[in-house]
Amino acid sequence: MALTVLVLAATLGLLAAGLDQPARWGASAYAGAVGLLRAAAMVRTLRQGRWGIDILALMAIASTVAVGEYLAALVVILMLAGGEALETFAQGRAARELKSLLDRAPRFAHLEAGGPELEEIPIGDVVPGDILVVRPSELVPVDGELLSETATLDESSLTGESLPVERVGGDVLLSGSVNGEAAIRLRATASAADSQYSRIIALVEEASSSRAPVVRLADRYAVPFTALAVAMAAVAWILSADPVRFAQVLVVATPCPLLIAAPVAFLAGTSQAAHRGIIIKNTRTLEQLAKTRTAVFDKTGTLTSGRPVLERVELPDREADSSGGALEASRILQLAASAEQYSSHVLAASVIEAAAAHRLDLLPVTEATEHATHGVEAVCGGHRVVVGKAGLVRAAEGFRETPLHSGQLAVHVAVNGVYAGALVMRDPLRGNAVATLEELQRLGVRHTMLLTGDAGGTAAHIAREAGISRVQADCLPEDKVRTVAAVRERPVLMVGDGVNDAPVLAAADVGVAMGAKGATAASESADVVVMLDDLSKVALAVAIGKRTMSVALVSIWTGIGLSIGLMAVAMTGYIPAVTGALLQELVDLATILNGLRALRGAAVRAAAGA
Repeated sequence: MALTVLVLAATLGLLAAGLDQPARWGASAYAGAVGLLRAAAMVRTLRQGRWGIDILALMAIASTVAVGEYLAALVVILMLAGGEALETFAQGRAARELKSLLDRAPRFAHLEAGGPELEEIPIGDVVPGDILVVRPSELVPVDGELLSETATLDESSLTGESLPVERVGGDVLLSGSVNGEAAIRLRATASAADSQYSRIIALVEEASSSRAPVVRLADRYAVPFTALAVAMAAVAWILSADPVRFAQVLVVATPCPLLIAAPVAFLAGTSQAAHRGIIIKNTRTLEQLAKTRTAVFDKTGTLTSGRPVLERVELPDREADSSGGALEASRILQLAASAEQYSSHVLAASVIEAAAAHRLDLLPVTEATEHATHGVEAVCGGHRVVVGKAGLVRAAEGFRETPLHSGQLAVHVAVNGVYAGALVMRDPLRGNAVATLEELQRLGVRHTMLLTGDAGGTAAHIAREAGISRVQADCLPEDKVRTVAAVRERPVLMVGDGVNDAPVLAAADVGVAMGAKGATAASESADVVVMLDDLSKVALAVAIGKRTMSVALVSIWTGIGLSIGLMAVAMTGYIPAVTGALLQELVDLATILNGLRALRGAAVRAAAGA
């Protein structure tokens, strides 16, 4: 586009200096070179079975050069280059995103080499049998067998399980899971290339390459518009016996509205989305969003918050009376949270947050002892408090198991050697999940599905709360890809947030990543990234897609209508080629101004509720 601007400026300068012949030859040579390049590209496109708007543009360039209307040829080229520049500017960069995903994979491992010091080696050098050390909060570099007695791991990004997972010696650890607060030892059972994280990346690559390409919106109108334009130009030539008439009609028929209308609207739509905290990487994604018929959701971190919260305080029967139950529950929560101040367990923060939500002051702690992965024992406000798993509290007087439903866990509490009760925790449904699903249905999404690696009972419970009828649980990443590929009601929108969701986000027609918590693998493979921890943004993205498509179609039909009117006048010979090119600029301006309407207007009720 910049080169065309320079050539046009040089041509006008030569004309102003009275050098008509050099101006003609220079502009014609440039237009001819561009035409040859476009002809080669058009042949490749036709061989791929795609008939686009390029053929009409090529005919306009060739005809204007042939009849000496070189200024009109340059204007046509400028408009073509401008439309393509807009489209290219707004397109996502899939190869760079995938490279970024690879760069974020574990890079190094800590090898026990026989001496007191650990040796840091590239992850590619790890071989099965190597003894590795994984430090606190590090990613497990390769699949391996746990050699330490116990380990607490966050596997939510791999399996979808929102609660921390306890492993014991001999258990298999998956690469990509996050270690807890204590260093652990493991024996590698696979190389990096054969481990879970690498398999997920391979699935992303395969899914991305197998996804069917989306035909450009403008290309759908290319065949009828081209046929009509050529027919009108041919009739004008035949009736007037003047070949210039053919070029005059084709100049005003140049598909600049088709090339510019959709990119401008799409660019405006992506800009509006960005202002709302939604990053749409590829403008063609907006078209798929507008047509979405099925929405598939992951559970953990998507429909749920991904962090356990206190659901209730379960009291022993002897203490749960109507007069003192509530006060006693608050006291238990206060003591438990006070003790958890000195615990590194992943649930400690959730217990402390629950106390803060109930406006309970934490008591001073004079003594604290943590039992790794099991709980903590502390002296709080003069009371000896034990908080943790059933195994740690079982010796307390009056201990009893707490009945739990799917997706719940119990943090048991004993005070001064007497069982006091349990804090029942759950990863809850997001507060705006139901409203978001209702809004998606209003926007035309007719089918919903829950697809998760979590247990069946927990998944079914969340699905019932959210109003989702189709559920598939216990899914591995490859299971999710196969399930989405088998969905008949397309396009399919998939919403997820973890590493295990990356392949299915790449395979879906539209992948939406809840990226607020830094789930980089999901974000890199998705078409849409929601930067705020707000599920209603998914419905807003669909609404923006629909609004943008509506504006783009209005722009396209406005441009086509005006072009047909100009072609009809050009058939009479009253519009010279250069004048026609300038009039076409007015048509382009009209389509651009209309396309900019996509900067505003999209809204959803779910977003307001959130």
